[in-house]
Amino acid sequence: MSEKSDPSLWQGFKAFLMRGNVIDLAVAVVIGAAFTNIVNSVVKGVINPVIGAFGTQSLDSYSSCLKGPCTGTGDTGTGVRILWGSVLGATLSFLITAAVVYFLMVLPMAKYLARQEARRRAKESAEEIIEVTELEVLKEIRDALVAQRGSGPDRS
Repeated sequence: MSEKSDPSLWQGFKAFLMRGNVIDLAVAVVIGAAFTNIVNSVVKGVINPVIGAFGTQSLDSYSSCLKGPCTGTGDTGTGVRILWGSVLGATLSFLITAAVVYFLMVLPMAKYLARQEARRRAKESAEEIIEVTELEVLKEIRDALVAQRGSGPDRS
């Protein structure tokens, strides 16, 4: 490799890492991983027992037999099973994770950003009012000076 391509390659990589999107994505992945453990605990410790009151304790055991006699479990099982309980458990985990992220992170951040934008707009409109007022005062001073010159004695 030539020496000229190394600095530009490094600079490009550094610019990529310093983008806001990459940092936001990294934070999202870390927080998502942390929430996964919490959500899995809620599903296994709360939702599965509630569902277990009506049937079995684990959602993973809910299945339907598609073909043949379905006997046994795991590798020793026969027949073709559709494990819809696993899909239901994963769906519940996803919905709980999405709700927690939305209500505890996205919604408060959106409200905060909206307040910041409203403050910025109010500040800009106040600056515009001040600028307009200063301009009007300067025009009045100019008009007064022009009027004084016009009504005073002619010094030519």
